[in-house]
Amino acid sequence: MPYSPQFGDHFYCQTDGRLECGHVFLAGNGLPEGWKTKQNFAIGELGFGTALNFCETWRQWKELRNADSHLHFTSFELYPMDRASIDRALSHWPELDAERAVLTELWPDNPQGKVELQLDAQTTLTVVCGPALENVGCHETTFDAWFLDGFAPSRNPDMWSPELMSAVFEKTGDDGSFATYAAAGFVRRNLQAAGYVVERRPGFAGKREMLCGKKG
Repeated sequence: MPYSPQFGDHFYCQTDGRLECGHVFLAGNGLPEGWKTKQNFAIGELGFGTALNFCETWRQWKELRNADSHLHFTSFELYPMDRASIDRALSHWPELDAERAVLTELWPDNPQGKVELQLDAQTTLTVVCGPALENVGCHETTFDAWFLDGFAPSRNPDMWSPELMSAVFEKTGDDGSFATYAAAGFVRRNLQAAGYVVERRPGFAGKREMLCGKKG
């Protein structure tokens, strides 16, 4: 299982990261049902990692999207992985073979700055490399949904800081939402202080709680 030496943590749960994505990030944001209400849908993510969340989202998007709709998925990543590492990590899920093949074919050898990929006629991926706090606030997009996936709060507290949660809130549309596997008290309080109405839900694979919410 892929492991980050920078943060001393795995990139996803040890049960099944693909199913966790569906339970936490998609269902927590009311997706895929929410795609039916907008022609253009923008997802923001903290932590691109192995691209697992993106590829599972893209897989479901392709199955359920309307003919004239468009998804723009933007992720903020401090330590972008190289092509071989992404390919190796995603190969664990044969369900994502098609998405993995397209992504790794287009992924740059040395990702830096802003990586922008047109993956199909209805799907755009942008990965903004560098510190999230510096990049979220100045990003031009307002997001319909956020995937907050920045390693365990105990290992990477900067990704859950009041300042970053406020920046995320400011870049959330009026009816926008967020979801995260994290349930630590300080994360919940920081999200509430930013302005979100926060809900606790059962976590994935026996995890007691996860958090999701709407812009208040």
